[in-house]
Amino acid sequence: MSDLNRRSFLHSAAVAAVGVGAGMVAGRPSMVSAAQKSNASKMKITEVKTMVVENMKPYRGGRYLLFLEIVTDEGITGLGERITGNTYSRNLVDLKSQVNLIQEYGREFLVGENPFNIEKLWDRIYAKRHDFRHPSLHATPVLSAIDMALWDIVGKVCGQPIYNLLGGMYHEKLRAYAYMPGRVTPENAGEVAARLLDEGNTVCKLDPFAPTYPIPRDIPLWEIERGAKIFESIRDAVGNKLEVGIGAHGQMTTYSAIRIADFLEPYHPFWFEEPVPPENVDEMARVAEHTSIPIATGERLVTKYEFSEVLEKKAAQIIQLDVGQCGGITEAKKIASIAEAHYAMIAPHMACGPIAAAAAIQIDTCSQNFLVQEANQGPLHKIIFKEPMVFENGYITPPTGPGLGVELDKDVLKRLIVE
Repeated sequence: MSDLNRRSFLHSAAVAAVGVGAGMVAGRPSMVSAAQKSNASKMKITEVKTMVVENMKPYRGGRYLLFLEIVTDEGITGLGERITGNTYSRNLVDLKSQVNLIQEYGREFLVGENPFNIEKLWDRIYAKRHDFRHPSLHATPVLSAIDMALWDIVGKVCGQPIYNLLGGMYHEKLRAYAYMPGRVTPENAGEVAARLLDEGNTVCKLDPFAPTYPIPRDIPLWEIERGAKIFESIRDAVGNKLEVGIGAHGQMTTYSAIRIADFLEPYHPFWFEEPVPPENVDEMARVAEHTSIPIATGERLVTKYEFSEVLEKKAAQIIQLDVGQCGGITEAKKIASIAEAHYAMIAPHMACGPIAAAAAIQIDTCSQNFLVQEANQGPLHKIIFKEPMVFENGYITPPTGPGLGVELDKDVLKRLIVE
């Protein structure tokens, strides 16, 4: 065989292999056999659509959810979600600024561009406007939503779940946790913990200190003692079979956080989450120096730059990045890698709608240092997709479909969309 023929043969074999991989996912046809039909190098974004969806009680992720859809000239679309939470969720007027920002970014940075150029598009959105190049919880979540939609398109074109494009499946199932339900007291904490354990859970979280505002505040000794009694009740009921994290929302002064950690250390909490507000990393590092309880943080941090500071200053070892806020899938994978280099684990935040939750699952599945995934699901999460994500017995099963692995149920969406 001549060199020319040999090269031709090898090229044909490679193309055939890509076609087989792209057209099949987990032994079945993918939603889009686009790898064989589209010319990825010439694909262009034609439109960025927004959808405001009314959530269902108890409003997991916010009163209203903000989805976006990036449309291409080949008819392949990608889904994203701008997390609304408690900030932009009380009424539709409050969401207008975010809807406008998505549409503005779409016009300026996306329309006419190739959706495969994710790094380039990410950098342009983040850095082209001189005075905007700074992490923020106003603009960076919009970038996150755009980024996950771009990855959704790329996954569909390749006929692969996003995690296969970022290193492949490391975890076949994902350990999950949620808050202890209801109002937890020293009297009922043991019973609640036993019920969670019976349901298959191995991890949960609770907020033993209230209110969450004003912050930071002094936590009086009687309140600290009450928190310790809650943990005592849990340990008496289930021993060490259930990991229990402390949620704190940055409520405490530095000295209060240190006192609380001292009281709770005998009960070995899984983590102490945001013991102090997130702005001052040095003070969080001071808390970490004074306790053996692992410090967790990240739901209000964005981009690799803020997370790098946390890790370099030894302020936390459990990183609760939020894929819908930190900069999307692109940035989340980088943050996970930086954490891995510090022997830190990721436990992604998930107080969001279903699309951002699907994006978090993609990162979990391909990250070696995944620890546990928050799993706050509401009724809407269970009906908005044609094939709901599987949350069972304390674990999540990663989807096998291309891109984010989810597809909106148009009939359900039609009933809930408000703008």
